[in-house]
Amino acid sequence: MTTPRRRARHLVRRWWPVALAVPLGAAAGAGYAVVSHPSYAASAYVLVVPQNPGEAATATNFAQAYGRLAGQPQVLAVAAVETGHTRAQLESLVHGTTSPDAPMIEITGTGTRPQEAAQTADAVARSLVSFANTSSKDTSVRLVTLAPAAEPDKPTTPSAALDVAVGGAAGLLVGALVMMTRRRGEAAPPEAAEPAEPVEAAEAPVEPTTPATPRPRGEEPPAADRAGQADEAGKTGQAEETEKMEKTEKAEEAEEGEEAEGQPGKAAAAKKSAEEPPAKEKATAGSGR
Repeated sequence: MTTPRRRARHLVRRWWPVALAVPLGAAAGAGYAVVSHPSYAASAYVLVVPQNPGEAATATNFAQAYGRLAGQPQVLAVAAVETGHTRAQLESLVHGTTSPDAPMIEITGTGTRPQEAAQTADAVARSLVSFANTSSKDTSVRLVTLAPAAEPDKPTTPSAALDVAVGGAAGLLVGALVMMTRRRGEAAPPEAAEPAEPVEAAEAPVEPTTPATPRPRGEEPPAADRAGQADEAGKTGQAEETEKMEKTEKAEEAEEGEEAEGQPGKAAAAKKSAEEPPAKEKATAGSGR
């Protein structure tokens, strides 16, 4: 594939959302201009004239005040009877504007036909002049109709060129947003896989240690305790027998010596004491029972 084709293919891949959205938006604007109802606008002009010369500034200030009254119910009530509209309809069809440096009020009326727009503007202008001139003695100014409304030649809305431009701009914005979203999704790096956690070796379950319960007094000890007690008793018995044998031998030796000396009583007493266990051993044997 040649280089120009590659570039063209790259541009198509990158800019196709914008290339598709702009024509669609322009087509939608043109369709709106075709199906929407036309609206016409006409303007009437009212001039504020001071009764005393040299009060141009006062007239300008009153023009600002009466321009705000053009859309008020006390002015629209009379114009509604003349045009056949309700007062609520006139509030949406008429508005007044003023100039900051000229004592002039512009009354703009709208309608679906040129004659309707002109009649609405003229009716509100006449109603405003009549309402303001009732208090001209107090305000020292008078309102006069400077120019009646003229029937417009073409509708103000819809404008085909304006609607197509607005639709194309909206399509450009939508296409750019889609393109930015696609580029951001392509540039995002894949998420790194999380490292697997090392598997810890299963530890052998630790057997819970149960506290030794106290044994009742009359209950027999376990086999292990009894074996230990038997061993201790055997050792104690052997020690006692050895001690008895030593005492017996000593007693016999003493007896032989006494017999030789003629004192048999002491030897017999020593022999008896050797054969009998000591009092401490008797107490130990009694507690074991």
